[in-house]
Amino acid sequence: MQVYLNGELVEASEARVSVFDHGFLYGDGVFEGIRVYDGRVFRLDAHVDRLFDSAKAIELTIPLTRAEMKEAILATVRANGLRDAYVRPVVSRGPGALGLDPQNCARATVVIIVDSIKVYPEEFYLKGLKVITAATRRYSPDVLSARIKSLNYLNNILAKLEARRAGAAEAVMLDRNGYVAECTADNVFVVRGDKVITPPTHVGALRGVTRDVAMEAARHLGYEVREEVFTVFEMFTADECFLTGTAVEVAPVVWVDGKAVGQGAPGPVTLAIRQRFRAVTAAEGTPVWS
Repeated sequence: MQVYLNGELVEASEARVSVFDHGFLYGDGVFEGIRVYDGRVFRLDAHVDRLFDSAKAIELTIPLTRAEMKEAILATVRANGLRDAYVRPVVSRGPGALGLDPQNCARATVVIIVDSIKVYPEEFYLKGLKVITAATRRYSPDVLSARIKSLNYLNNILAKLEARRAGAAEAVMLDRNGYVAECTADNVFVVRGDKVITPPTHVGALRGVTRDVAMEAARHLGYEVREEVFTVFEMFTADECFLTGTAVEVAPVVWVDGKAVGQGAPGPVTLAIRQRFRAVTAAEGTPVWS
């Protein structure tokens, strides 16, 4: 496997990042998760824009232009010869002296990893996921905006541990007011009649690229799409529920905290949005090979 590291392609086994890097020491950095479908990078512009927006929000200078970052991603995918892949660009503050002050870091570290990924077996998409509500609350926007896709995922990891202990696939994270924010790595949607509803970003939800595609797909199929706050009660009583994310794509939820959602099986709206999502990913994308 070839990894992009500060302008060079190196073998993964030879890729080295300093133990003094502030990404390692403090989670000081940003990242993206991007998919490659049949030799095309899906929504490359949107992902790179979000990466640069996240970096700007934490005053981190990426030592590449947006065009150079896109080409670096494409070059890394080409070097690994994968037509279907998961891409992880990571930009950390870089190596510096011990201590929090980012001024001690002269230059950011840029890493791009390309690998295959499969979050859930196909059975989960056919039968649906079981999720729980985590006791760990999503940090609020007055602490750190969820729109910053930072390297500090401890909040999400603690909730993921709760899901594992409960034997569930995912954990729903609430904001401090008890409203649904997101799952540990996915956005949340509920379906009520002809309405498809997802939490707004101000409750601590990332503006996911797949979330945007799912909303586009729902509108294309004739459903009304809303961004509204809701509680777990709305998940319990919804006709359908599903999750979206770059890795998970569109995944039905059939069970929340021991209660069946809808008929306890993936619903027709979820399946239609998933089918539309797959059609979009099959038709769009930046070619890896010209």
